[in-house]
Amino acid sequence: MDGIDRKILALLQEDGRQKITELAPRVQLSVSRCHRRLRELENAGVIKGYRAIIDASSVGLGFEVLVFVTMSQEDRKTLTKFDAAVAAIPNVVHAQRLFGDPDYLLRVVTADLASYQRLYMEHLAELPGVQRLNSTIVMEQVVEPRPLPA
Repeated sequence: MDGIDRKILALLQEDGRQKITELAPRVQLSVSRCHRRLRELENAGVIKGYRAIIDASSVGLGFEVLVFVTMSQEDRKTLTKFDAAVAAIPNVVHAQRLFGDPDYLLRVVTADLASYQRLYMEHLAELPGVQRLNSTIVMEQVVEPRPLPA
């Protein structure tokens, strides 16, 4: 990956909808060379996909909770089941396995506290291998999800 690839990535993170005919001159390449580099970045898995950034509160999901998960069992089978179960919950919009305690961090969005309580009781509390869940309500987004640094 060279400076041109990094510039392509930076520009696409700013606006993933720009056309190749707009992108090429900004990185000082012909359209065909820019297109080839873009496809190479996609094929290599550097670019994983394209999506719109949605304002959660505008679609009725303005209540956000960070859930810290401590596992009672950490064998491969339990972790695999846990990972699959978490991935199947649409309200979990981000999940990370951590070193140390806690074992996982989940970012969960719902409509309100009552919706979160239902999700907690019906899904989160039933996740395999869980010893403890610790929920922290997000007061405010200080830094919105943003592009990776160039």
